[in-house]
Amino acid sequence: MRPLVRTAALSGYVELCRSLGLDPQALMKRVGLDTAALAVQDRWISGAAAVQVLELSAEAAGHEDFGVLLAGLRRFSNLGPISLVVREEPDVRSALGLLMRHEHMYNEVLHTRLSEGNGLATLKVELQLGEAMEARQATELAVAAYHRVLCEFLPARWRPLSVWFRHPAPTDAATHRRVFGPIVEFGREFDGIVFYADGLEAPNAMADPLLREYARQYFEAIAVPRDTTVADRVRELIEVLLPTGRCSIEQIARSLGVDRRTVHRHLASSGETFSSLLNATRRHLAEQFVASPRRSLTEISDLLGFSSLSAFSRWFREQFGCSPRTWRRGGSRRPAGRD
Repeated sequence: MRPLVRTAALSGYVELCRSLGLDPQALMKRVGLDTAALAVQDRWISGAAAVQVLELSAEAAGHEDFGVLLAGLRRFSNLGPISLVVREEPDVRSALGLLMRHEHMYNEVLHTRLSEGNGLATLKVELQLGEAMEARQATELAVAAYHRVLCEFLPARWRPLSVWFRHPAPTDAATHRRVFGPIVEFGREFDGIVFYADGLEAPNAMADPLLREYARQYFEAIAVPRDTTVADRVRELIEVLLPTGRCSIEQIARSLGVDRRTVHRHLASSGETFSSLLNATRRHLAEQFVASPRRSLTEISDLLGFSSLSAFSRWFREQFGCSPRTWRRGGSRRPAGRD
């Protein structure tokens, strides 16, 4: 199965595109994504698609520094629930260790290793996509994101010894030098950051010792294991693809990097089918959307991937025993009957 990433990996993407005169929706559509998916940070999307849209955007904008610029718009909270725990870790070593152990919770593409020797610490970043593709922008985004994390934990005057990238230097490296300093180098042996190892022992000024145990307990309660099932991945992708009108077993299979028969086989082993997951996901979302008066029924129909409002209304009545209008007026709390 191809790896997935949380939509938070593209946090700030829409804003950056617009600031550079790009149409983010058109660019995302080219790789089978939709900007609507970015509204919820905890949804999962194809890692390959996320990498591809960054490359397309950099080319369209004429900005080889697109990934670095995007990293500048990220916040610590973009890491999701794990950010609450990392913030309370006592030192840099512990914080980085937690981030690396639980990478799968926010990015299945990213694989980070920390090594030490001769008084130096080396943080190596690798993207594993399951296929060969250009990933310059995603690599620079990942390295720049880790650089920001280190800068948040370490003293204001801290600087790494060097920041390395395997790919060639851009035509203009001004943004890279502004973000990383003059120590950024290209055409090197790995992608990552080198700094003095004693920085790993630096105390975390943000941490509150009294909150650490509470944060740990909370995180352990929501932490997901690495062996996420295919059914879990399919559910996440269904939520992302429904608003695009392209939520099909074929599209799901492409996002996972397999054929449709493989998806069917994995779902069957867990007692599910694509149709059952699609219907369950629509039910779950419909209950939330229809109960809120902020969205029109036509908009909800589109978000749930129906071809028309009438098709959505028929499906809703079959599922809930009343029309969506009746449900919105409070009918969901009364026995099902005729409108």
